[in-house]
Amino acid sequence: MAKAKKEKEATSGITAYSVKTKTKNVPMVDPVIDVKNGRYIATGKDSEGNKMAAIMGKATAEEHIKNGDAKKGNGWE
Repeated sequence: MAKAKKEKEATSGITAYSVKTKTKNVPMVDPVIDVKNGRYIATGKDSEGNKMAAIMGKATAEEHIKNGDAKKGNGWE
């Protein structure tokens, strides 16, 4: 469990699963976090230009915005 935590800390920014390339933990380029129906959804592209999305909790979304990893999109109060 500690190993997974260290790997997560080592990767800065938002990562997601790429359906097209079938790879995990692909970093997003210029992610934008929108709030839709109370869910926080980060949308962006990978390095090859493929669209990606990741759903996260409020605390995680606010942390990424605070760190400058993502920008606020639609639906924020």
